[in-house]
This record gives sequence, C-alpha cells and structure tokens, in this order.
Amino acid sequence: MNKTRLKKSMPLLKDSLFLGFCAAFIIITRIALRLHLKIPGHSMFFLLFFLFIARGCVPWRFSATFTGFLSGIIAVILGIGKGGPLIMLKFVMPGVVIDICALFLPGLFESYFLCALVGFVAAGTKFLDTLIMDYLIGMDHSVILKHALIDASSAVVFGVIASLFVPPVIRKLKAFGVI
Repeated sequence: MNKTRLKKSMPLLKDSLFLGFCAAFIIITRIALRLHLKIPGHSMFFLLFFLFIARGCVPWRFSATFTGFLSGIIAVILGIGKGGPLIMLKFVMPGVVIDICALFLPGLFESYFLCALVGFVAAGTKFLDTLIMDYLIGMDHSVILKHALIDASSAVVFGVIASLFVPPVIRKLKAFGVI
C-alpha cells in the first residue's frame, strides 16, 4: 500500500524539484550576470531558457509561470534588481506568455520556428515591464517610450537566441529518459 502511494507521489515531487531548480538557476545566473557587461537585455537569455525548459519538461499547465513566480519571490527576498516588489513582473510575465503559447501550440518544444516566435513574444514583455517601471518613477512620456523600445529590442534578440537552444535540449532530455 505504501509503495503505490509513494509511486504516485514521486512524479509530483520530481516535477516540483525540477521547477525549483529551474527557478534557482534563473536566480544564480541573474546574480552571476550582475557584472556590468554593457549589453542591455543579456539576462533575458537565461530567464527564457530556463522558463522554456521548465514548461517543456514538466507537463503542468502553468509550470513556467510558477517557475517565474518562484524566481521572482527569491529575487525580491534577495533584493536583486532595482524594482522592489515590482521585479516579479520581469519573471512572471514571460512565464505567462510561454504557458499560454504552450497551451495553443502543441508542437512548440520541437519546432525551432515556434520556439523563436514564442521567445520573441515572451521577451517582448520587457517592453511592458520597462514602460510600467518608468511610468511609476515619473519619467517623461516620450523618454519612457524610447527607453522601453531600446530595452525590449535587445531583450528580444537575447530571448530569440535562448529559445533556439530549447528544442535540442528537450530532444536530448527525452532521449535520455529524463522526461
């Protein structure tokens, strides 16, 4: 009786641990990339990569959103970034986009084109995030739009590049029986 109960709970535990590790890797890379590389949007690379991997490996409907939420909470607790509690938007919004697209695009994680398209849209949430943050601090409206456009364009480039790494990684994980 206990063995069957344990076997039923193991995938849930395995999936939860995997999402937790993806969230931890997002934070670790965010901390490691605090070096000033003078390249705006470079942290979007690892954020989108691990959000895609979280959704591609765990069959829960909102696993990327949950991973973004976990990493957002950790970022707020550790004080990573300059947004305070609003820093969670940077982590949650791309996860929501990935989850919604994964619901409507069944072959998302096997297609380079679909991954690049979803990566483009998910990284494009940086525009909305920057727009909200700049508006809240009281910037001029013409400056807000230009700043958000510049930040989003570089984030989109890194987001698309990150999404192109997802199909081979998912394929390898399936071949080795991890997922």
